[in-house]
Amino acid sequence: MRVKPILSALFVAAASLSALSVQAETITLKVAHFLPPSAPGHTKFIAPWCEKIEQESKGELKCQIYPAMQLGGTPPQLFNQARDGVADIVWTLPGYTAGRFPVTEIFELPFMTTTHSPSSMAMWDFVSENAMDEYKGVKLIGAWVNGANQLHMRDKPIRTLDDLKGLKVRAPSRLGNRLLATLGATPVGMPVPQMAESLSKGVIDGALVPWEVLPATKAHELTKYHTDTAPGRAMTTATMVYVMNEKRYNSLPDHLKKVIDDNSGREVSGWIASQYQAADAAGREAAESRGNEVIVLSADETAKWEAASTSVVDEWVKDITSKGKDGQKMVDEARALVKKYTEAAN
Repeated sequence: MRVKPILSALFVAAASLSALSVQAETITLKVAHFLPPSAPGHTKFIAPWCEKIEQESKGELKCQIYPAMQLGGTPPQLFNQARDGVADIVWTLPGYTAGRFPVTEIFELPFMTTTHSPSSMAMWDFVSENAMDEYKGVKLIGAWVNGANQLHMRDKPIRTLDDLKGLKVRAPSRLGNRLLATLGATPVGMPVPQMAESLSKGVIDGALVPWEVLPATKAHELTKYHTDTAPGRAMTTATMVYVMNEKRYNSLPDHLKKVIDDNSGREVSGWIASQYQAADAAGREAAESRGNEVIVLSADETAKWEAASTSVVDEWVKDITSKGKDGQKMVDEARALVKKYTEAAN
């Protein structure tokens, strides 16, 4: 007579355990990038971001981070790894795949940006409005610029434009190549992980990168001179994006999509960039502590460099306009957004 109540109780208990099991299920996201785990991008941005989504999802979302291309491939393949599902999320540079992100790269134009967070918030707005067709197959979580790139040289100080002539300098992107060429250098395109070895072997005379890259790559130990433009005038920078496989995002339940959404966007892009600002200060300190010389160009000398680089902007406008877009209007819009957020920050 008591069999049915017992079976009923067992069924309820089993159902409860099953519900708890479902509730406690953890979704682990594979997050890939190209630098070592000591790099600021890993320690100051990706790891904290992952901790935040784990906390806000009450443990339902976790990250397994794969630094230094541990999932295989090369840095230029990272975007495809996210799009194709090899990784769930990647941090990469659009500039690593020349010509694939022609609208996004507007923020790599010479003297387009100012400081980290304002320029990055401007980039998010601009990309959201003008370049989303470049991100098919992925969800854009963040879009930002790192700090102004400086010239970091092995043996020769750069104090004027003439000092650059004929020197082989690592460039971060297609537009970085063009910039260096207009300034008189011989550009050598390569991802950051190849830079240190090329410096140590003398394959290149210097590199165009931001301060924050130096400690993780030990490039401050391979260079003696560092040249920066006048404050608030970034010679060039690199665009960066943090993207998630679209199908993986769409497979999440709504409450977990919201966690990702709450940790995406303009403010998140500005926050990521602010982490690079602190890392830039640490990178410069590392160079100075070795006795390296830091050369800051005067406003007048910086103006000469900017004037010499206007052809890069003109060429970009021509290229984009030939693709059916209004290149000059885009340049004006990007500059207006940078000015807007820079003035708001000051």
